Amino acid sequence: MTAQAGSPIRLLIVDDDAMVRAGLSMILGGAGDIEIVGEAGDGSEVPPMVAEHRPDVVLMDIRMPGVDGLTATEALRRTSTPPEVVVLTTFHADAQVLRALRAGAAGFLLKDIAPGDLVRAIRKVAEGEPILSPAVTRQLITHVSDGGAGERTERARRLLGRLSDREREVATAVGQGKSNADIGRELFMSVPTVKAHVSRILTKLDLNNRVQVALLVYDAGS
Repeated sequence: MTAQAGSPIRLLIVDDDAMVRAGLSMILGGAGDIEIVGEAGDGSEVPPMVAEHRPDVVLMDIRMPGVDGLTATEALRRTSTPPEVVVLTTFHADAQVLRALRAGAAGFLLKDIAPGDLVRAIRKVAEGEPILSPAVTRQLITHVSDGGAGERTERARRLLGRLSDREREVATAVGQGKSNADIGRELFMSVPTVKAHVSRILTKLDLNNRVQVALLVYDAGS
């Protein structure tokens, strides 16, 4: 789900620390184009609040004592019209963050992020763009082992087998962290053609964003 053009970005903040929620609300609520539609202190509160308030973006703490942010993210991404999810963490390399990205989160932010960068990240995600580059995703994968590698490799290769040869070339380039312009130059295509290929890849593989494409390519060993 992405924000409607001209409408404020509807944001739900999820963190078990009331002081953190207050700080995030103050920073993000001060941006004229962001509307805080709700706050939750536990992942169990997220599904009903999303159903009630229909946020465009959920800013999700990954570690909470009740239902954690990973479980809540996975539940949201299984719904028919899920909001974009950005997970908050204190760690650069975190197995739970990696699992959240596999579930379709649009990226992760460190809790010490500068206020201006936080606002810009929320705006970018609301426009449907992941905030974590595939190159950074690959670095995260190399530092974190979250198990099930053999099973994921088999699944990834099976899914990539659905693509045409050209689509697989584009997917591989996305997995290498290349921009649409870089892919176009490398494969002798226009940027709109690259975008069309990426859209078809996401549709065929039932993926949410380029980060998931990068994860799939990596899992397949491409």
